[in-house]
Amino acid sequence: MSQNDVMHTKLGRVIENIEKVMIGKKDISILSLVAILANGHVLLEDVPGVGKTMMVRALAKSIGAEFRRIQFTPDLLPSDVTGVSIYNPKDMKFEFQQGPIFGNIILADEINRTSPKTQSALLEGMEEGSITVDGTTRILEKPFFVMATQNPVDYEGTYPLPEAQLDRFLFKLRMGYPSKTEEFAVLTLAEKERPIHHIQSVITTEELVELQNEIQDVYVDETIKHFIIEMTSKTRTHPSVYLGASPRASIALMKAAQAYAFLLGRDYIIPDDIQYLAQFALPHRIILRSEAKYEGKTVEQIVDEIIDQTSVPVQRTLSH
Repeated sequence: MSQNDVMHTKLGRVIENIEKVMIGKKDISILSLVAILANGHVLLEDVPGVGKTMMVRALAKSIGAEFRRIQFTPDLLPSDVTGVSIYNPKDMKFEFQQGPIFGNIILADEINRTSPKTQSALLEGMEEGSITVDGTTRILEKPFFVMATQNPVDYEGTYPLPEAQLDRFLFKLRMGYPSKTEEFAVLTLAEKERPIHHIQSVITTEELVELQNEIQDVYVDETIKHFIIEMTSKTRTHPSVYLGASPRASIALMKAAQAYAFLLGRDYIIPDDIQYLAQFALPHRIILRSEAKYEGKTVEQIVDEIIDQTSVPVQRTLSH
């Protein structure tokens, strides 16, 4: 078995681990793994109690990564996230005490229950892989992956995430309620000790970082790049859209497609990858006009419409 085959087997076992605690959510498991492989971050939006936190814990345990949880509350301060310098009278100098952002897998739980100022404390870390406190920039150890959860914005006591923050998330996902059959399986699992306690690490953080580097070698044909640009450009000119997807969205979609193709065992991207991933990479980066909202339109509907209307390219080559 080649090294690539071994890695793909391990990635498959990560997904299997998550499925042990998340019944019927394989698509969410795969997309979350795609995000971490692409050096991206995920925003999970759903009602409380559907297993958002459990999923992140399963992912962290599968990777053997340092897991940190930040419970966002209305009184949380930015320094509670990043850390703070404390004066040590013995040494007569300030010492930096790391905040919970210094980890590998960060669960930002109920991120929209805190103020925008504290929400933005994650911003630099998510984008730059570093944070600046008291004028000193500190590098965050790789891998660094943020999975933020939020309750729907119409819930009481929530603050909508700023556009700049939303744009830093590779995907915005919704888990949804389980089916009756799936919920029955959940109850059966919950009868005894939770399966999360029995999950073992199947891949090391060093191997994951190596895979993140390898994914950059997945071939992106010029026709695929034009396909992505055509799709994101249409979000900027659509009559129902006030603010379309930025060039960052185009880059995010391409990086996600490289990771998705790699996870499926390919070293090249096909148009189907872009069409599938656009449903999760674009909607949260788009703001509709007031009239469109009044008419009951959603960003998901607009993105679906754009996907359908964008001509699929005929690639000159499927491998590189």
